[in-house]
Amino acid sequence: MRETPEELKELQALLEASLSRSTLHLRSIVTENTLTAEQLTRILTGMCTLALSTVTAKGEPRISGVDGHFLHGKWHFGTARGAAKARHLAARPAVSAAHMRGEDLGVFTHGTVEILNPEDSEPAEDWPDLLAYFKDFYGDFSDWDNDVVYYRLHPHWMTAYAPGVDKLTSVLRS
Repeated sequence: MRETPEELKELQALLEASLSRSTLHLRSIVTENTLTAEQLTRILTGMCTLALSTVTAKGEPRISGVDGHFLHGKWHFGTARGAAKARHLAARPAVSAAHMRGEDLGVFTHGTVEILNPEDSEPAEDWPDLLAYFKDFYGDFSDWDNDVVYYRLHPHWMTAYAPGVDKLTSVLRS
């Protein structure tokens, strides 16, 4: 868990606000099985495959998989600089992302992305720390500044569903 107390507080407020703004149908499914910010950050460790949805210039949805890393209460992910999703995100930074583990866990997020290591301007202030995390996780296999573009998803809506939270957190305790 890499989140500060303030980041946990912000994430908890987002989760609560998102659920309160959700439809009655979604609340009827999720409310009794939602996760707290602390539970979520303990479960979302390492690499979590995300289904990431972007939009083309014609307004057509596109979905693809990315390696998601939940750090400091937000999703972080990368792709090749020449990938279609990189072009979509440069022009239209609004995205939706979902991480699911069968029927045990669903984390759904809507928001906008920030480029962490842009080609033509200064990187994000925390990029050196994030780059060190990614190199530690993946190894130093490429030209990180030129081959891969990394993003941080700033969520404006997020919900987390886990009908058996004890099952997910008991693995962490052992």
